[in-house]
Amino acid sequence: MQFRLRTSGKAQELLLELKNATKITPNILSRYAIALSVKQQKPLEELEYDVSGLEFNRHVLTGNFDATFKSLISQREERELTDEEYFPHYIKLHLERGIRMLKAEYDYAGNTEKFLINLMNYAEGGTL
Repeated sequence: MQFRLRTSGKAQELLLELKNATKITPNILSRYAIALSVKQQKPLEELEYDVSGLEFNRHVLTGNFDATFKSLISQREERELTDEEYFPHYIKLHLERGIRMLKAEYDYAGNTEKFLINLMNYAEGGTL
């Protein structure tokens, strides 16, 4: 069982840009990113497995919501995932896609306040 995950270099770059702009830590931004990705109807695309970015400990990344994240991702995949499939593979795929979504949303919003309002609206059923 793995307890560490490394992002791609591009994901690290985007997370650090978002952190500097919003003052939200990368682990919290990553949770938002995973949640945004899981909510998407489009299937995940396999990525080149670049591991040159940030390293996250599983507990730091998913916190007390690890079982919730695993359940949501299993539901999205329409099958029960093994622990080895869930972390790091599916978490990384959702994280990588979600980070790009977060960055695009921040760029669209133009500032942190609008960005957070848009994320709250999305959580209540809106669209990104």
